[in-house]
Amino acid sequence: MFGFGYALVPLYDVFCEVTGINGKTGTISKEDAEQMLVDDNRVVTVLFDTNMREIPWEFTAVERTVSVHPGQLGEATFVIKNTSDREIVGQAVPSIAPTQASIYFNKTECFCFTQQTLAAGETREMKVRFIVDSKMPARFSALTLSYTFFALPDANSVVKVAEQSERIKI
Repeated sequence: MFGFGYALVPLYDVFCEVTGINGKTGTISKEDAEQMLVDDNRVVTVLFDTNMREIPWEFTAVERTVSVHPGQLGEATFVIKNTSDREIVGQAVPSIAPTQASIYFNKTECFCFTQQTLAAGETREMKVRFIVDSKMPARFSALTLSYTFFALPDANSVVKVAEQSERIKI
């Protein structure tokens, strides 16, 4: 059952990417972003929302909103601080609202692409670079990019859980 559940994650990610469900964002290469046509007649406001789930970090956006023309490369800076007395590894999970617009929001660079390891008391600035596709329908004038940081178990915790699972099997 564990293996089956584990295998469903990549399938779910593909399903979300194709349908735009769950507000997941896309990625785009820097080269493709530079070639995108800019729509100077429209402005899209991107609002930033930061959340934590059972992780002793402070996480905020330096600017709460950024306005960009569709097709223009945008950038936002976030600050994160580990308020605990130990090193912690975390992972940010992004989502976009409204979900129907998520297929038009693409990141060229994001701290959410990798796990973040912060030492006790460490503070770090992190950037996200994005582009709102110029093909996005005009009915979308504002988007919310939300990040939720989750603590990842350290390798020792994962091994201990696996060992306990082995002992419980009948």
